[in-house]
Amino acid sequence: MTDRKTHWETIYQTKKLMDVSWYQSKPTTSLKFIAELDLKKEAKIIDIGAGEGFLADFLLADGFTNLTILDISEEALEHTKLRLGENSKNLTWITADISSFVPKEKYDLWHDRAAFHFLTEETQVQNYLKTLENSINPGGYVILGTFSEKGPAKCSGLEIKQYSVAEMSNLLSQHFQKLHCENIDHITPSGAVQNFTFCSFQKKS
Repeated sequence: MTDRKTHWETIYQTKKLMDVSWYQSKPTTSLKFIAELDLKKEAKIIDIGAGEGFLADFLLADGFTNLTILDISEEALEHTKLRLGENSKNLTWITADISSFVPKEKYDLWHDRAAFHFLTEETQVQNYLKTLENSINPGGYVILGTFSEKGPAKCSGLEIKQYSVAEMSNLLSQHFQKLHCENIDHITPSGAVQNFTFCSFQKKS
């Protein structure tokens, strides 16, 4: 079976930005959830599975100065660097598989739209949760978006793990306090509707 990294490198080498199902010209839901946190502009933010997404563009435009972009695909990150031009030099770039990522620093906000739900094995899920616990500053935040129980069961040809609001909340309840959850419909470029579970959490003291 093709390994995960090869799968995603191939996706970003062969598909156009606006043809992938997760494309958003503006990540409205993520930006709304981030705005609710009223973060300082120097807050350390990491975007997990950022791909070619536009969150960094909007956060930079809003004055945030300490952004880290992580994706398994080096191809996707190179595309994003090219799009951002000179601004790309102000970001930290990490090519890594989130299921085995070991952060070297702590963050004030961990944002993940649609990376976590690709972790379908329990060991991967537990590694992710342990990484979360270890890499968020006290009082820091997590914004997590996955396909909901009403959403697709696969994405990009891969099986995913669906989460209801209750399931996501319970999963993080040991170390994080739930702040806000919503189910959001994402309309793909082809017009399909994908239902997401989006939640924000704050790390317990």
